[in-house]
Amino acid sequence: MDRNTITGFILIGLLLIGFTWWNRPSKEEIETKRLQDSIAAVQQQIQSQETLAPKEEATLSPDSVGMLSDSLKQLQLTNSFGAFAAAAVGTEELVTLENEKIEVKVNTKGGYVNFARIKDYVTYEKEPLVLFEGEDSKFDLIFVTANNRVINTSDLYFTKMADGAPNSVTMRLNVGDGGIIDFVYTLKPDDYMLNFDIKTSGLNGILAPSTNSLDIRWTQNMRTLERGRKLENQYTGLYYKFLADDVEHFGETKDDERQESSRIKWIGFKNKFFASVLIADDSFSGTMLTSRQNPNSEEYLKDFAAVTAVPFSLTANTTVGFQYYFGPTKYQLLRAYDKGLEAGQELNLDELVPMGYSWLRPINKYFILPIFDFLGKFITSYGLIIFLLTLIVKTVLFPFTYKSYMSQAKMRVLKPQVDELKKKFPKKEQAMELQQATMSLYNQAGASPMSGCLPMLLPLPILIALYWLFPTSIELRQQSFLWAKDLSTYDAVISWNQDIPLITNFLGNHISLFCLLMTIVNVVYTKINMSMTNTGQQQIPGMNMMMYLMPVMFFFFFNQSSSGLSWYFLISTLITIGQTMIFRFTVNEEKLLAKLEENKKKPKKKSGFMQRLEEAQRAQQEQLRKRQQGQGRR
Repeated sequence: MDRNTITGFILIGLLLIGFTWWNRPSKEEIETKRLQDSIAAVQQQIQSQETLAPKEEATLSPDSVGMLSDSLKQLQLTNSFGAFAAAAVGTEELVTLENEKIEVKVNTKGGYVNFARIKDYVTYEKEPLVLFEGEDSKFDLIFVTANNRVINTSDLYFTKMADGAPNSVTMRLNVGDGGIIDFVYTLKPDDYMLNFDIKTSGLNGILAPSTNSLDIRWTQNMRTLERGRKLENQYTGLYYKFLADDVEHFGETKDDERQESSRIKWIGFKNKFFASVLIADDSFSGTMLTSRQNPNSEEYLKDFAAVTAVPFSLTANTTVGFQYYFGPTKYQLLRAYDKGLEAGQELNLDELVPMGYSWLRPINKYFILPIFDFLGKFITSYGLIIFLLTLIVKTVLFPFTYKSYMSQAKMRVLKPQVDELKKKFPKKEQAMELQQATMSLYNQAGASPMSGCLPMLLPLPILIALYWLFPTSIELRQQSFLWAKDLSTYDAVISWNQDIPLITNFLGNHISLFCLLMTIVNVVYTKINMSMTNTGQQQIPGMNMMMYLMPVMFFFFFNQSSSGLSWYFLISTLITIGQTMIFRFTVNEEKLLAKLEENKKKPKKKSGFMQRLEEAQRAQQEQLRKRQQGQGRR
């Protein structure tokens, strides 16, 4: 073999190695393929069980099963479960762990938490607040054995081990050939966190040699816990946090599923005010998340499921750590779990509290909630706290409100002069000249139509922020005020059972009294405001009707929402009416007009904006004149 041939073989070998390296799958593709294989294996097992079940029922009755010999039973269990056969039979028992905050029960069948109750709270019907019980929730480890059997730990029986640690229990799954899987639960005192460790040993040779992760399936049916199914369903969703990154959520309004290849720190199944969260000490990977609506059930809202995995080694004794959070979605409480953590390692569980869009969250986090927390130390009535909050907001906005009123007052006292300009330019084709003359008048007098608009818009971000916060603020939950029994939901004064087309979808089957009063007061305020702000300028057609339509639209928006929100809006509007009336009687409009007349005598320097506006008006007027001349020649 000559040198050229050897060189050729070497080059071909390098090309093959380079091609293999270039086309190797990424980590994300490997995780996705592993997840798909695991899901396929689980689905194949389910299909096999569904296919075999009718045959077993047809050939073996319960009596005939009881007559089978022990050796035949053991043979059947070994064929189905392999090394896990000894754990396929046992006795189901519930082991209770509880502290001052929560009570949880661990089932020896499956070894998982199948009951969680939050002690400090009750449901709307005053029943104990149970997040889930029995088949409502399930936690599985999914194993593929060395001989390709798919095993679910939820089908197996664990043994409760004697544990000297206080408020702790170890559930042990004994596997043939010396293998052990321990589920260790430890409940901290006076906390909503439950530590959960999975400890394994001796599984090498029992599980498939390719096993490098523990595949997990966690599900929960979300119970109805509050009054107002539509509002509760709107804020019930599946949340998850990427490792050292943002929190995402979905599933509030429709069936959905997501497959995430990036690593995830925690997965949360959240009701309106409460959540079950599974937090990994390391991270989850290759995660499939599913949300399904449950519209035909009165007891349940949605069904959530997560199929995911955590790193695992067969060759050594391994401990995989988790934490469960079973508790309320209270901002300050959830925020406290990040204390002492390094930057980038925060859990950000406070993101479970909906506060609106990113630009709205600071209003709630740094303004509304601190006021709530401060006033809550001294006042027990949250209806009164909302009233004081409204006063604080209106006080902060008072300078802008006054500026807005003064802008309207300036234009109102100039109305007779605007009317004179209308007489000077009465023709329709003179509209441009009229507009220029009016703007010139305002500029000379020191009045600006735009200066009153911004102050009127400032309260809107606060109202929108409260629209998100109040329905999910656990501080308002089951807090009564006047006739409202729960400020976090609607206060029905009239209710009916039959659905009315269109009306029921938007309004619900009730009328909320606070919302009705808010709407009436807003209609009155609209009328007062329109009569007081008539500046003589030409109105856009239909604008008056639009102004009256807005309060009616708010009625449909707020009728199924928080009565505390309607109470805030009602008080805010009443205070605004009071301020407007005080301004009207304290501001001397004759002196104001005299001041504006003095302003006319002073030299005015036009702003760049006004200059550009006048230039644009002149250009438009010139084009209109040329067009009219062209039409005259024809």
